[in-house]
Amino acid sequence: MYRKNIIVKEMKKFYFLPVLLSLLVGVQAYGQSASGKWTLDDCIAYAMANNISLQKATLQRRSAQEDVLQSKSALLPSLDFSTSHNISYSPWQDDGKSTVANGYVESSVNKVYYNGSYSLGANWTVWNGGKNINTVKLNKLTEQQAALDSATTAIGIEEQIVQLYIQILYSAEAIEVNKQSLEASKKNEERGKAMLEVGSMSKADVAQLTAQRAQDEYNIVSAESSMRNYKRQLKQLLEITETDEFDVYIPTYTDEQAMADIPALADVYAAALDNRPEIKSNKLAIESSDLSIKIAKAGRMPTIGISASVGTNTTTMSKTAWGSQLKTNFDAGAGVSLSLPLFDNRSTKTAINKAMISRQTSMLELREIEKNLYSTIEGYWLDAVTNQNMYIAAKASVESEQSSYDLLSEQFSLGLKNIVELMTGKVNLLTAQQNELQSKYLTIMNIKMLELYQR
Repeated sequence: MYRKNIIVKEMKKFYFLPVLLSLLVGVQAYGQSASGKWTLDDCIAYAMANNISLQKATLQRRSAQEDVLQSKSALLPSLDFSTSHNISYSPWQDDGKSTVANGYVESSVNKVYYNGSYSLGANWTVWNGGKNINTVKLNKLTEQQAALDSATTAIGIEEQIVQLYIQILYSAEAIEVNKQSLEASKKNEERGKAMLEVGSMSKADVAQLTAQRAQDEYNIVSAESSMRNYKRQLKQLLEITETDEFDVYIPTYTDEQAMADIPALADVYAAALDNRPEIKSNKLAIESSDLSIKIAKAGRMPTIGISASVGTNTTTMSKTAWGSQLKTNFDAGAGVSLSLPLFDNRSTKTAINKAMISRQTSMLELREIEKNLYSTIEGYWLDAVTNQNMYIAAKASVESEQSSYDLLSEQFSLGLKNIVELMTGKVNLLTAQQNELQSKYLTIMNIKMLELYQR
């Protein structure tokens, strides 16, 4: 809908489409750095490197990569070291104080004494129903989805750039067309004033010619204003904040491109189903849902773990040397644990059901995306076929209206036609030219859009 609103609205404003081809035709491009003007390729390349939305998508992918690394590390044993150091002070004790350490009674009459401990422990989840392995697989799919989402964002940005670039080109052509129309209106006005002086035309007719000239001047100002606004929007999309003049390159084009073969609808749709990132991303979402179901079902499985630890301690209540205490008080241990869920207040069953619902949702979303994709491609295809046929008819209409206007202009100079007939002939010619340009460039645009969906 947005694509159609842009094109149809601007065409009604007489914003012709001539340079749209450059974007879509592969004409020679001149880099912004060389000519000072931005080509479509310049704009897209700059946006891919600087657009904030795309940079955010890239960061999301990096975050997904970190999740993959973390889940892989969770397959390995964990290892931690801990130590504690305590000082106690008993200022009013009269008798010696005893404490038990590693089965020995240690005595001291010190009012201040110190205890220290050191331990190294390891834990390893050997098996938890495949939850940890499936989590790695799930995070890998999430990473792939993030990459595809980034590609989808890039495609969306590219489409917006193309739309704004076309708008600028519409306005550029509108300025030139209205300038040509203004020149014709000025000549007609001058001719009318000359005829008024000799009594061959009324003041009312001359006023109509003056009004037409003023309208053409207004159209030029309007087109220039539109161009500045579209350039501002394009700069915003490119994240350009400099105050330097921003201009785009206006390429050349050929009429034969409008008569190019239109790709078959079925072929374009089949290629899009295979290549579009949003389709691939949704298929991965279904795979992710399958893994989520397996992970949820793992909640019903037992968990087997292995643990091991070594430790020692020291105290000032013993007269044994610190190093000897470390050796004497050294101990080590290991163990195996088994955890079997019996009743978890339905949390596992809820997780399984929600994972299944998520899978069904992903399948429906895939069907919806495929349907919308087909609708979009079909719209481009129908527009291409319709406008190509309209272009053939419009070319003949322009030739007819041009011959008619030339004859009217000659007869008007001889006083054989009045001002109303002359102005009507000019409007008819401009309308025919507009229809030819619209059908021609809409055909080219839709053909190239179909080719883009095939890539």
